[in-house]
Amino acid sequence: MRIVAKIGSSSLTDDMGVIDRAIIADVCRQIARLRSHGHEVVLVTSGAVAAGVSALGLSERPSDMRTLQALAAAGQSRLMEVYNSEFAGHSLVAAQVLLVPHDFIDRTQYLHARSTLERLLELGCVPVVNENDAIANDEIRFGDNDHISALLSHLLNADLLILLTDTEGLFTSDPRVDSSATLITDVHESDPLMSVSAGAGGSNRGSGGMASKLSAARIASWSGIRAVIARATIADVLEVVTAAAVSGSTGVGTTFHGSDRALSARQLWVAFASEVRGAVIIDDGAAGALLKGTVSLLPAGVVEVEGSFEPRETVDIRRTDGRVLARGLAMMSAAQARAARGRRSSDLDDDSPTVVVHHDELVLLPR
Repeated sequence: MRIVAKIGSSSLTDDMGVIDRAIIADVCRQIARLRSHGHEVVLVTSGAVAAGVSALGLSERPSDMRTLQALAAAGQSRLMEVYNSEFAGHSLVAAQVLLVPHDFIDRTQYLHARSTLERLLELGCVPVVNENDAIANDEIRFGDNDHISALLSHLLNADLLILLTDTEGLFTSDPRVDSSATLITDVHESDPLMSVSAGAGGSNRGSGGMASKLSAARIASWSGIRAVIARATIADVLEVVTAAAVSGSTGVGTTFHGSDRALSARQLWVAFASEVRGAVIIDDGAAGALLKGTVSLLPAGVVEVEGSFEPRETVDIRRTDGRVLARGLAMMSAAQARAARGRRSSDLDDDSPTVVVHHDELVLLPR
């Protein structure tokens, strides 16, 4: 089985942002055991910024991007020192891989990243992946590793994505304020819980939160990959979750079962990896037609256009109530779409495209 496991800053560091070596040692021990049982494991780790905060003796995590990037540069090497040492104790070689959104957006980079990671696994290494926070563009960055781990799972055709966090999993409501909240153990593609909302805020040592993990689990599920959100401090959590996946049973945490209608690599790129440059707001008639899954978005159904985009750039397709229905590659520029909105294709100028988003370039998003 091929496994992508992600652990966040809140699980790796203490309240002062100091790397908890014991936790990293335990994660490395579990990965070594999984490797001894024939599983391939890629580890996605946060913690570089938090480690940088500690290394420079700051009292709290700054918020400005320039300082955060500097802290990531200072903390990343210290984080890898610990991983290198702990994996070496199990005769394993850790291989640092730093990624940015461009590695998923650009097809050439996407294939190159996959080739490199595949070769590292063939060589017996444990790839340790993080976002390249030190150089990531403020306007084009993931901002948390949950998103990266989900896209990485698809890139590597993984069987299982494990998102380790500081809570038990997904609850019916926020357990911090509702004592009656109960853990949701299973979420299926057709389950209304696939569209449940969750708190977006992360800890003061990290950038993620339950909302980002929920989004990552959805991406994995719609890629046909089983995803599990579980508490990092559960004894042997990686092994427990993997054993449950192998047997097809439910283990700890919340399991998002993989969809039978897996997105293709291109669809996943359009839906989740490409940079959204604008939005097209459509009426109920157009929304109903798109939900049938066999039609293109025509100008007649467009009521508003937001942003500035060119043909072949990615746009959200939203209902009038603000809900995002789909995402796709525009066939028109924003200016052309504004000029054509509400008009029949036959009424458009001869030199104007007749389709806003072609159905081959459109992906209905999980609802």
